[in-house]
Amino acid sequence: MNTIYLDHAATTRVLPEAAQAALRVMTEDYGNPSSLHHLGVRAAKEVADHRATVAAALGCKADEVYFTSCGTEGNNWAIQLAVHHGRHRGKHIVTTAVEHAAVLEPCKALEQQGYEVTYLYPDATGHIRPEALEEALRPDTVLVSMMLVNNETGFIQPVAEAARLLKRKKSNALLHCDAVQGFLKVPFTVKSLGADLITVSGHKIGAVKGIGALYVSPRLHPMIPMIRGGGQEKTMRSGTEATPQIAAFATACALGHKALTEHMEYLSGLKTYALEQLRARVPGLVVVSEGDAPHILAISLPGHPSQVVVRYLSDRGICVSSGSACHKGKASHVYAAMNLSKPVRDGMLRISLGPSNTRAELDTLAEALLAATRELVSAGR
Repeated sequence: MNTIYLDHAATTRVLPEAAQAALRVMTEDYGNPSSLHHLGVRAAKEVADHRATVAAALGCKADEVYFTSCGTEGNNWAIQLAVHHGRHRGKHIVTTAVEHAAVLEPCKALEQQGYEVTYLYPDATGHIRPEALEEALRPDTVLVSMMLVNNETGFIQPVAEAARLLKRKKSNALLHCDAVQGFLKVPFTVKSLGADLITVSGHKIGAVKGIGALYVSPRLHPMIPMIRGGGQEKTMRSGTEATPQIAAFATACALGHKALTEHMEYLSGLKTYALEQLRARVPGLVVVSEGDAPHILAISLPGHPSQVVVRYLSDRGICVSSGSACHKGKASHVYAAMNLSKPVRDGMLRISLGPSNTRAELDTLAEALLAATRELVSAGR
């Protein structure tokens, strides 16, 4: 059975070039970057080169990039850095109700420590209004955390507008952006976003799992370490560098950065085709989000529980999700925050596209969804 993979927002297949880069480091250039012999020196130089490649994709300096194990670690570290930096100015945080759990859970933990968190809800279009942020800002606000692309709807949030607002209001609050779902999917640079902290992840762009990066503005220096030990990552994140993962990440960044415009145009056309076919061929289907980003759209089959439909499609070789992979079947806080009706929420499906997808695969998806509405109803599910 051939697999039709339409869950690229959850993870991506590792690019052959990235896999080869990781394999080479594991089997040939396998030295510890902290070792003084020639293999160690070579490994250290490669890590420095890879850091510069990732920085180029972000549009920042290499010494502003810190490698992490994933987006979750990057988000946690960013929030810790921000609240520590503002510890003498206040204990108020502003974030959104549609953030990834890797932002919401650290914020909840801070609430237990005496911080006050204001959660901004999306408007009827699924977007956060800059006006809502302006109303929420206070003199004691130390952090604003806003994602770039929502991982369940594809909506792009006004991060750059938030940065301009903070500057205009002369706020001391730091701005963090979870850009995991937007990195090399929509165009941005550190300068264009204006955020002080930006989180990205490797496995969303064709690198191996277990690697990510955090951009940290010079504004946050001196920093506090995430992990203390042998002094790696400029003493901020100790532990032997994950050189194979770093090599794969840098390779994927270089390829993705070069092909960004091409991929955006292709995925945008593919998404438009998907929407046309789904609307025309699947009666009762509701398009909840066409998504601003080119690779994500959210639909619903009201009356058909999403977990049942996901399994039905999976049995036929089609991989989609009911929302964020991190939910593991639990109700989505994103869809709840959008104030969708219960039947629509219960029937939600996320389709996330990649450059390898084709129109023929989307035709197959539409046919399978039509069959699901017929067969699952007749089965009394």
